[in-house]
Amino acid sequence: MDKKTNREIFYHKHYYLDFFGKLKPEVKKKFNWTLQLISVIDRVPEKYFKHLTGTTGLYEIRVEAGSAIYRVFCFFDKGQLIILVNGFQKKTQKTPSNEIELAEKLKKQYFNEKDK
Repeated sequence: MDKKTNREIFYHKHYYLDFFGKLKPEVKKKFNWTLQLISVIDRVPEKYFKHLTGTTGLYEIRVEAGSAIYRVFCFFDKGQLIILVNGFQKKTQKTPSNEIELAEKLKKQYFNEKDK
């Protein structure tokens, strides 16, 4: 992988880090690899990074480890700055609406605090 960074990744408050801290070591390793991939390649495959339709600019970072599926919501600030918010283990086909609502709330909170 090219080491030139195309995007910077930032954690909003403790949400992502709380989620990350509870993961098994092999899942943490896969998340770190995926975040590195997102930060350095120009066109990230949808398998790893996908816009969530019906949201105000939310994206999901997708990680599979064995049969387990994990998601972390994020959004852009200032072009190439990605802000990570809440993460969860996906257990159903449909993304839980409460997780999307939380991500929308955290995004709004981030920009409100930033604008102060």
